Amino acid sequence: MQAALVSISIVGMLGDTIAAISTPLGEGGLAVVRISGPQALAVADRCFEPIGKASTIPSRAPSHTVHYGRIVLNDRVVDQVLLAVFRAPRSFTREDTVEISCHGGPLPAKLVLDAALAAGARLAEPGEFTRRAFLNGRLDLAQAEAVADIIHSKTELALAVANEQLAGRLSKRIDQLRNDLVNAMSHIEAHIDFPDEDIAPETREELLVRIGHAIESMRDLLRTAAEGKVLRHGVRAAIIGRPNVGKSSLLNSLLGHDRAIISPVPGTTRDTITETANIRGLPVTLIDTAGLRQTADSIESEGVQRSRAAARSADFILQVLDSSQPLTAEDEIYLAEFADRKRVLVFNKADLPAQLELAPAPDAPRVRVSCLTGEGIEQLKDAIKDVIWAGSNSAAGTEIMINSRHESAIKRAIEAASNAAESLRCDIGIELTAMDLRIAIDALGEVVGKNFTDDLLDAIFSQFCIGK
Repeated sequence: MQAALVSISIVGMLGDTIAAISTPLGEGGLAVVRISGPQALAVADRCFEPIGKASTIPSRAPSHTVHYGRIVLNDRVVDQVLLAVFRAPRSFTREDTVEISCHGGPLPAKLVLDAALAAGARLAEPGEFTRRAFLNGRLDLAQAEAVADIIHSKTELALAVANEQLAGRLSKRIDQLRNDLVNAMSHIEAHIDFPDEDIAPETREELLVRIGHAIESMRDLLRTAAEGKVLRHGVRAAIIGRPNVGKSSLLNSLLGHDRAIISPVPGTTRDTITETANIRGLPVTLIDTAGLRQTADSIESEGVQRSRAAARSADFILQVLDSSQPLTAEDEIYLAEFADRKRVLVFNKADLPAQLELAPAPDAPRVRVSCLTGEGIEQLKDAIKDVIWAGSNSAAGTEIMINSRHESAIKRAIEAASNAAESLRCDIGIELTAMDLRIAIDALGEVVGKNFTDDLLDAIFSQFCIGK
């Protein structure tokens, strides 16, 4: 089915030879320009001059060899480079591929790319190398998405999950589910072809059990969607509280370095400060806010309004209280104001004698910390992780976390498989059962790219950087 859906435009694109800079722009030790396509070796021949007896032109070079030489553009030497040759199908794209390592820096990399384009390649579109790897069968669609997840990983846990997906862990689960439903559908279609033979009760029950197991397995995958969203996109946590309770100190403690200015003068923080921290393997964007209080200062008042806006837009809040002082009327107001938000109550200044007492709040964990000594910071990180994962699976040891596209496809597959089971159970008509099973199988196929459209590929690969 995949081959039947490949459009003429895709076939035409695969006939091109493409080139792009595959390393980040900016100064560095090395930059890499990648060329891939049917004319990759010929393009490289036109702009590469080998140096030394051990080097040769790319078209004569064996696969997986490296050659020293120079890149020439308009009869002018651009740079001395190392050129690696990867002959099809033993390359990332399964096409002839050349990777040119030149000196780092925007200008050398640009001129090497210009030389490749002048020699007959065209500039690659975002994600086009990975798109070709998918279309040529190197990766399925879920694995191709994992490439982007690896590039954008912000924590080791996110990287580990992305690597599992690239290795095919999700794809194997989806393929097994599809095979189970295909086997069930083949039994149903056999009875459609031979209508005089009714489905025996034991056969019907066996098919219902098989479909039921597939539905439950799909629901297990669906439960990982929230965690997948957190790992890929992170969560936002607003740090709020009265002035001088230690909000900026808490930001610095969670980051592990000084980011915010700390001062005993109330109202030092006038605007929000945003920084991302790796907390127990989870990317958490911390927002330090201005102290909440009534003030006649117009600038500080604007900061307080921004604090409330940050708290409203955050996924959860860290509400900081000064444990060395009795509860104030302002504390009570702000505790009530944010009572409906997901939050952690942070009792700061634990190194001083405790003066603060609060009635138990079972919906909000409380942690005593000292930003001065570091006491309780690790316990706070545990509490933050628990709040993020509340109501979902534990992330510990999780190998698969689906993304929003997978979630949508799996939901449709569950609905169709449930309809198939219901029609089979009620003996409404095996034709309807077969049709619903086909819908479920196709929906699962979208996850790994068994069936796809140009628009779907455009949507996925447009999120990649050029050169990947």
